[in-house]
Amino acid sequence: MASNASRPLNQFMRRLKLRDLQVLSAVVQLGSMAKAAVRLAMSQPAVSQSVSGLERMLGVRLLDRTSRGVEPTVYAIALLKRSRVVFDELEQAAAEVAFLADPTVGEVRVAAGDTLAAGLLPRAIDRLSAELPSIVVHVMQTNADGQEFRELRERRIDFALARTTKQLAHDDLDCELLFDDPHRVVAGTNSPWARRRKIELADLVHERWAFASNHVIRELIAEAFAARGLAMPQERVSANSILLRNDLLATGRFLTVLPESVLQYHAKQWSLKALAVDLDVKPRSVAMVWLKGRAISPVAQVFAKHVRVAARNFGLARM
Repeated sequence: MASNASRPLNQFMRRLKLRDLQVLSAVVQLGSMAKAAVRLAMSQPAVSQSVSGLERMLGVRLLDRTSRGVEPTVYAIALLKRSRVVFDELEQAAAEVAFLADPTVGEVRVAAGDTLAAGLLPRAIDRLSAELPSIVVHVMQTNADGQEFRELRERRIDFALARTTKQLAHDDLDCELLFDDPHRVVAGTNSPWARRRKIELADLVHERWAFASNHVIRELIAEAFAARGLAMPQERVSANSILLRNDLLATGRFLTVLPESVLQYHAKQWSLKALAVDLDVKPRSVAMVWLKGRAISPVAQVFAKHVRVAARNFGLARM
C-alpha cells in the first residue's frame, strides 16, 4: 500500500474519526476483532470496516492477521501511542468542564504501594472527603518496583505516590518530594521488648521477624544489621500486607520494620510501639510523581493539595 503521509494535515483531520481510533485500540488490546466487537457493542463487520477505513485513509497496514489473532504493525503502534495522548487530553478537558460546572464532584486516580496506602493516602482521602464528599478516589495499589510509573506513563492515573532515596532520574516525570520517612523496628505494646529502654540490634537477631517481601526494604534491613557485623535475622513470616503484620505484632511475639508514617497512623489502633533501637540507615523520601507536561485535572490538583497537607501533619514534611 502506498503511503499517503504527504497528504495535508487538514484533509487527515477531516476524515479521522475518534471512534475509529477507539476501535483500533480495542482490537489491539484484545488481540481479536470479535472480542473488540463485544466490548464496544458493535458487530464484527462494523469493527473490520472501521479498521479498514483507517488503513485506506492512512495508506498503511495497521494489523497483521496471525493464527493467534491480530497483532499491531509498527504503524498501528505509532498511531495508538499518539492517540493515547489525544484521548487523555480530551478526558482531562471533559473533567475540567465538569469541575467548572460543579466543583464538588469528579474523579481522581492515584497509584500507591502498600505502605503509602496504609498511612499517607487514607489521611489525604479523609481530608478530601470531608471537604468534597462527592469526589470519587480510585486507588491503584502497586508494588515498589516502578509499576506505578508504567500506569502513569500510560495515563491510567493522575499521579503516583512513591518512595525514593533521591530525586527520580526520569526525563518524562516530575517528582515532588514530600517528606523523609525513616524506618523503625516495631513491636506490639504487650511485647517484652516494648518495655526496654535500650536495645541493640544484636539482641533481636533471634526474635520472630515478619519482614516485607519487597526487596528494597529487605536490602535496607540487611544493611542495618551488616553495619553492626550481624547477619540478617531469619524471617518467620514474609508478607507485604500491613494488616497481616499488624495482626502478628498484636500478639506480642513478632517484630517488624515499618516506615514512621505507617507507625504513626496505626500505633493507637493496633497498640504498636517503636522499639528503642536505631536502624541507622538513610531514610527514604515520599514523593508525588507526575507525568511531565501533562495537564492535570482540577480534581487531581485539589487532591494533591490534601496529600501535601496530610504529609505536613505527619511532622516529617520537608520545609
